[in-house]
Amino acid sequence: MNLLLRLALNAVALWVTAELALGISFSRSGLGPILLTALVLGLVNTIVRPVMIILTLPLTVATMGLFLLVVNGIALWLVATITPLQVHGFGGAILGALVLTVISWALARLSGGRSKRLWV
Repeated sequence: MNLLLRLALNAVALWVTAELALGISFSRSGLGPILLTALVLGLVNTIVRPVMIILTLPLTVATMGLFLLVVNGIALWLVATITPLQVHGFGGAILGALVLTVISWALARLSGGRSKRLWV
């Protein structure tokens, strides 16, 4: 998938997550804030999240991978501090990350892409 398609799919996944997940919303309406959030989310997932995964690898192994939910929640919370995305509480961040993962995966499958997940 090319970069623009991935950005668009992430934007759709963010919008659907904000509509479905409790504790996730946008402070401003419109397409601009959603696209900005999708772009920042892509940058955080490319740069920051791999570092967090490496640093928390022993804890992730000890919890048999469940700590990745916390890492994903922290990444989403970090995006929310920079963008118009609002995350209400740490539980909302973890729930939002989980919903975002499922929606991103489904959209990637529907778009005809490989089974590679977009976000998590």
